[in-house]
Amino acid sequence: MPKFVIEREMPNVGNLTQEQLQEAAQTSCNVLMEMGPQIQWIHSYVTDNKIYCIYNATDEAAIKKHAESAGFPADKISKVKAIIDPTTAEATV
Repeated sequence: MPKFVIEREMPNVGNLTQEQLQEAAQTSCNVLMEMGPQIQWIHSYVTDNKIYCIYNATDEAAIKKHAESAGFPADKISKVKAIIDPTTAEATV
């Protein structure tokens, strides 16, 4: 299943309490359960004014549907073309 990065513009999101973040996560999970296995939330990074979410999904339309149903913005959706890490630099034999 393709992997996507979703950029969500959310002013001051970095100031949310743990309880507020928990509530947002529960909202997301509830929508995901309704949508079924064509979309999976992997994890998210919360910064001062944005959340960057990593999802597996069948297509961009599933990401948009989840965002709309959950009431979250999805300002930019990017399909991941490759994943690299330090082991990518290692020579292969």
